[in-house]
Amino acid sequence: MAKEDFYKVLGIERDADAGAIKKAYRAKAMKYHPDRNPGDAGAEKKFKELNEANDVISDEQKRAAYDRFGHEAFEQGGAAAVAGAVGPPVRGADANP
Repeated sequence: MAKEDFYKVLGIERDADAGAIKKAYRAKAMKYHPDRNPGDAGAEKKFKELNEANDVISDEQKRAAYDRFGHEAFEQGGAAAVAGAVGPPVRGADANP
């Protein structure tokens, strides 16, 4: 099953700033928090999705990777592994320039 778009999970636009992200996350987190919905597996699942979406979208580097590669950026062996290798090669102190 494909994951839902993180921007949709948070209910924000792709160009949302940090303040809008934080506000949207807090509002939805309060709504779906397990303490407010004891025994509700659906609310617990939604709360976990919110946390994952917020973790990615609120971090500039993760957000850039997500915007470029989608969920694949964070799957093992996905585009993130390739994205990390995009820059120039790192050379050791004893390597020839």
